[in-house]
Amino acid sequence: MAKIEEIRHSLAHLLAAAVQKHFPKTKLGMGPAIENGFYYDFLFEKPISEKDLKKLEEEMRNLISQNLPFERQIWSYKKAKEFFKDQFFKLELIEEKSDKKTIQIYKTGNFFDFCKGGHVKNTKEINPDAFCLQRIAGAYWKGNEKNQMLTRIYGLAFKTKKELEDFLEQQKQIEKNDHRKIGAQQELFFFHEMVGPGLVLWLPKGTIIRQELEKWAVTTEKKWGYLRVATPHVAKEELFKTSGHLPYYQDAMYPKMVLDDAVYYLKAMNCPMHHLIFKAKPRSYKELPLRLAEYGDDYRYEKSGELFGLMRVRGMRMNDAHIYCTKEQAIEEFVNVIKLHQYYYEKLGIKNYYMELSLRDPKKKKKYLGSEKMWQDAEDFMKRAMEKSNVPYVVTQEGAAFYGPKIDFQIKSAIGRIFTASTNQIDFFMAERFDLEYTDKNGLKKRPVIIHRAPLGTHERFIGFLIEHFKGSFPVWLAPEQVWVLPISQKHLTFAKKIVAELFEKEIRVVLKPEEQTLPKRIKEGIEQKIPYLIIIGDKEVKENIISVRQRGNAKTVSIPFSNFLQKISKEIQEKTLSLETL
Repeated sequence: MAKIEEIRHSLAHLLAAAVQKHFPKTKLGMGPAIENGFYYDFLFEKPISEKDLKKLEEEMRNLISQNLPFERQIWSYKKAKEFFKDQFFKLELIEEKSDKKTIQIYKTGNFFDFCKGGHVKNTKEINPDAFCLQRIAGAYWKGNEKNQMLTRIYGLAFKTKKELEDFLEQQKQIEKNDHRKIGAQQELFFFHEMVGPGLVLWLPKGTIIRQELEKWAVTTEKKWGYLRVATPHVAKEELFKTSGHLPYYQDAMYPKMVLDDAVYYLKAMNCPMHHLIFKAKPRSYKELPLRLAEYGDDYRYEKSGELFGLMRVRGMRMNDAHIYCTKEQAIEEFVNVIKLHQYYYEKLGIKNYYMELSLRDPKKKKKYLGSEKMWQDAEDFMKRAMEKSNVPYVVTQEGAAFYGPKIDFQIKSAIGRIFTASTNQIDFFMAERFDLEYTDKNGLKKRPVIIHRAPLGTHERFIGFLIEHFKGSFPVWLAPEQVWVLPISQKHLTFAKKIVAELFEKEIRVVLKPEEQTLPKRIKEGIEQKIPYLIIIGDKEVKENIISVRQRGNAKTVSIPFSNFLQKISKEIQEKTLSLETL
């Protein structure tokens, strides 16, 4: 039975064959299998639209029904160059990826493609009801913004029709609860072309969520032994040359600025400045572990095609910290970092997560700094800590930072989308690079081990995750507006204002919604905005000195003394409960 990756790769070829039939002057790019499906990049003579996808799908199913074999052929370099003479993208790939002697080709019906393989033996192995063409997008050739923009057609593919239907239903939920959509509905954040792509403008309600998360992190990390520091947004290039970010990370940094005859860069990370804070005075082993924390503002020049709402931005505020410790302390400190992640996730109701350990690509060791021993020690220490934590993890043979291996926490939201929440490292490299030392109990100078950690990642990505995870229904402690007070008419306004004042006095985020609209319309708006509590004030409430409360997710209105409600909501905020306790 064919592997799903082989099915997806084969469908990419069938898509290209269908495009060549209906749009014969099209130039072919490349088409790999990807998670949940496949894509192929094309340069069309004229733009196509989503309407064209249906006929391409029909042609693909027609090809599948013909039980066509995928035939592997070996051509001479000369023959391949002649065959693809009008396909300049293919010629470029042949020049780059072949030995210029023989070329591997796959033939399917009348379609030929330069390809390294990984296909079904015959199209009869593909379920024609288990795939669909999903959407059209723009994509630069080879992902480089300096190259030509192509048209990318995405497809979904699974082994069974049910798997496809289940995935499409999940996608509907993801689309319905997309953080960009909810962010606009609830007025949390936006972007503006006058500011620039990937640079978030936080509105008042979104800023409240940022502040509450940061306040929680600062309080929590103080209890866990962290000291807070603050660093500037820019620094001289000498700092980033010392750290190695120049030139190894330069493509992801904003362009340099020349000021006062010196070259400055916006910082893309906080660690180099934290290292200087460690170095600001002589350090003793008695001070270690030294845990320096900061909500630092960083700027990374992500490719425009990779920007995605809050999930991939160019300006970010990071829940960062660096722990300076001895070798003997390193594993236990890293285990505690993992425990801190678990604490945050438990409080937020995040149950589905695992760690991904990214090592060096063994074929590209020249792109990494540091000695072999440094890398081996870092890998060994991280694996031992991960094993000790009992948190599930996987290992990948690529993706390490240029100065050491790293682990990413992968978390899954309630709607099924998986996010990289934070990156963490045990680092044996930077202490030597910055000449960091401490004096041990014998009076000898030694290098500290550095742990990089960011349990809540950045405000931008983590809030984007939380929006989708909670589907916009934030727990009461995070909700930008916790209570709406709705007087039925003008004569109930005085009592309503009294309730608002008392809630405000207790630092509960309350909004008075007077009778500009009918009560049903105001209640409907409160439900749509997913406000945790709606307090309704009418004749009965004024006369009996009580309030009527409607909880989010409950159509029933309950009349209770105001003091009881105040005690209830204060407890939910203080304890950071995830769900509203039934009245």
